[in-house]
Amino acid sequence: MRVRMGAVAEAFDRDLEGDFAKIEKLVATARTDGVQLLALPEACLGGYLAHLDGGADEPPALRVNGPEIARLAALAGDMVVCAGYCEADGDKRFNSVVCVHDGRVLGNHRKVHQPLRENASYDSGDSFAAFDTPVGRIGLLICYDKAFPESARALALDGAEIIVVVSAWPGSRTDAPADLAEDRWTRRFDLFDRARALENQVVWVSANQSGRFGSLRFVCSAKVVDPGGDVLATTGTAAGVAVAEVDVDSALSAARRSMAHLRDRRPDTYRAHAASMV
Repeated sequence: MRVRMGAVAEAFDRDLEGDFAKIEKLVATARTDGVQLLALPEACLGGYLAHLDGGADEPPALRVNGPEIARLAALAGDMVVCAGYCEADGDKRFNSVVCVHDGRVLGNHRKVHQPLRENASYDSGDSFAAFDTPVGRIGLLICYDKAFPESARALALDGAEIIVVVSAWPGSRTDAPADLAEDRWTRRFDLFDRARALENQVVWVSANQSGRFGSLRFVCSAKVVDPGGDVLATTGTAAGVAVAEVDVDSALSAARRSMAHLRDRRPDTYRAHAASMV
């Protein structure tokens, strides 16, 4: 199945109506371009944290079955759209990403790995699961989740053909170069994207915030990566939409024909270490 995919690099903030206006334009433009799967950034509904040290000014908390996600699902129409938001579940708050299509929710992921002081604002998710969509079986990750190979591997073992990772990935906060293309955190963002696609031999769709919010400057670098780890399309260090068309079945079959990483695993040899490393 050929799937036209788009990964967004765009700025979003606390103005929820403004965020929806941007999303509506992005979806409309993507639809005109024939995009079937669109990945929006982490926290695109209500903005990310202004600082990574806890404190006030946190994003609006939305319910996965609430009116805002229903509005997003209606905007998606026949497109599959993934978008990050702050999820309310009782007294808990999660950094989540939802996947919607044709007025309904297909999947939802709560960020498991929390960098720095993000846990001062969010509770942590505790699982990874793939799910079926009209464009193939998808797995979802959020930002720092992709720094852990177990995250993407768990989704690949659950049959994910496409992994969508949404981010609010900032540049360096110390010794930051003026040019984001020279920033070490941009290089790490790109390296994780390519490595996770290659080691799991999946199609990888990576969205990110752009611009500045609070003390953070985001690296953009939205992209689509093929199962061989090659970047098919990227926004570079600018806002925009990276669009690529992939024959998913053929791409996976070609990548896995001889050296199939999932097939050739030796889980009986991988020792589990109970002790955590500090």
